Amino acid sequence: MSMLNTLSNTLSAPALFAGGTALRQRLLQIAAALAAGVPLYWVLGPQPLGPLAWCAPLPVLWLALRSSRRDAAWMTFLAAVLGLSSNLAYFRLLMPLPAVLAAIAVKALLWLLVVLATRRLVLRYRASWTVLAYPALWVAIDTLMAALLPDGNWGSLAYSQADNIAVLQVAALAGVPGLLFLLCLVPSALALLLAGGRAYVPAASTAVLLLAAAWAGGAWRVHGAPAPSGPLAGLVTIDDFIGPATPPARAQAIWDQYARHVEALAGQGATLVLLPEKIAVLDPAQADAVRQRFQALARGTGAWITVGIGVQDAAGRRNLAWLFAPDGAVPVSYQKQHLAPPEREFLAGSAYAVQPVAGQAMGLAICKDMHFASLGQTYGAAGAQAMLVPAWDFQLDAWMGARMTVVRGVENGYAVLRAAREGVLTVSDAYGRVLVERASSAMPGSTLLAPLPAQPSIATWAGWLGPLFGWLCVALSVILLCMGRRAAPAA
Repeated sequence: MSMLNTLSNTLSAPALFAGGTALRQRLLQIAAALAAGVPLYWVLGPQPLGPLAWCAPLPVLWLALRSSRRDAAWMTFLAAVLGLSSNLAYFRLLMPLPAVLAAIAVKALLWLLVVLATRRLVLRYRASWTVLAYPALWVAIDTLMAALLPDGNWGSLAYSQADNIAVLQVAALAGVPGLLFLLCLVPSALALLLAGGRAYVPAASTAVLLLAAAWAGGAWRVHGAPAPSGPLAGLVTIDDFIGPATPPARAQAIWDQYARHVEALAGQGATLVLLPEKIAVLDPAQADAVRQRFQALARGTGAWITVGIGVQDAAGRRNLAWLFAPDGAVPVSYQKQHLAPPEREFLAGSAYAVQPVAGQAMGLAICKDMHFASLGQTYGAAGAQAMLVPAWDFQLDAWMGARMTVVRGVENGYAVLRAAREGVLTVSDAYGRVLVERASSAMPGSTLLAPLPAQPSIATWAGWLGPLFGWLCVALSVILLCMGRRAAPAA
C-alpha cells in the first residue's frame, strides 16, 4: 500500500508535471496499475488466498478514486486483467485460447463497470451511503451469473472464505450473496476512508462492526457443534479413466481395484462407500454387467455403494450416479443436471433423488450440480441430512470444486461427502468444517474412512434470504447505475 501511496503522490505532485515527461507519468501509472493487480492475482484464481481477499480490491478502488475517469478506466482494466490471468492455465484446459482471452476480457470489463460506477457515485455524492455501491454491484453481478450462465457463479470471490469457518456461517443466514456483500464491503469502506478522510469514518466503522459481528456470531454458532459420531463412510477414487481406447485388461484391473477398496472399507466398518464420477462411459450391455457386479458387491459387503457411471444408448449419453442398497435391489439412479464444458453432448437430467441411507436421508448429486445454490436448496427443502457427490475435477480447480460444495452444505444445513477424481476426497459437516480430506491419485487410488455427523439437518435461512438479498442487490444496483448516469462525471 505504501508503494501505491508513493506512486499516487508522484502522479499528483506538481513537480512531476513541471519537470517530468508524459512518458514518465504514464510509466508510473502503469506501474501503479500492475501493483494494484498483484493482490487480485492471488484471489481471483481457482486457489484463492482467503485472508488476502478482504483487502485485495482496495488498491484498485483507491487508485480509481484518486485518478481522472480516463486514467481510472484503463488502470482498472489493466489491474483486473493481471488479476484474472491467474485463471489462464485452468481456462486453457477447458477452452481454446481465443475463448480464454475473451472470457478474461469480459470479466475485466465487469471489474471496469463496477469500479467506475462506484467511483462516479462516491465522487458525485460524497456521502457515507456510497460505501454500499461496490458490494451491491458485485452481489448483483454474481446473482445474475448464478441465474443465467451455464457455469453459474463459478469462482465467486465469496468461495475464497470457505476455510474461514466463523465468517462462513454468514452463508447459513444469507447464502453466497450475504457472504460476498460482507467481503466486498470491507475494502469499499477502507478505500473511501483512505481517499476521502474523516468524512467516511462512520462507514468504515460500520463495516468493521459488521465484520466483527459476523465473526463472533459465526464462532458462537460453530462452538459446541457436535463431533461426528454417526456411521462410518468410505470414499474411494482412482484417477484413471476407462475410455474407449483403454485395453480390456487395464479396464478390468481398474474395476477390480475399486471392488477391493470397497471390500476393504466395508471390512473396516464402512456402511457406505462413495466412488467418483463417470468411472467409464459404457454401452447398455457393459453398464448392465457393472450394475450386476456392484449389486453383488453391495450384498456381499452389506454396504451402501454409490458409483458414478456414464451410459450411452440410442437416446444419447447420460452421466449417472447409481446408489446400490445392501439388499441388492435395483439401484437408485440420478442423472447429472449441470454439465461441465467437456460433456456438453451429454443429456441433462431434471429429477432429484433423496434416499434413506444408513439411517439418514441422503441426496444424490454429481460434481458441478453442487456449484448451483438452487439445486442445493432443493435438497435442503427435501430434508437431506447429507449429500453424496461423485465428482471429477481438473486438478487445478480441485480446491474450488470441493469448497463450493462445502458452502452448499452450510447454506442448507447438511453434511457433504465428495469423492473426486483428479481432485480431493472430502467429508464436511453442516457448519462447513472439513472433517477429513485427502488428495486423489492414480492406480491403486486413494481412500479415506470417516464417521458421519449424526445430527439431523440444521435449519438455515439461506434458502429464502439468500436469493431475496441477491435480487434486492440487483434492484439496488439498477437504481445506483441510474443515479450515476444522471450525475455529472467527476474530473
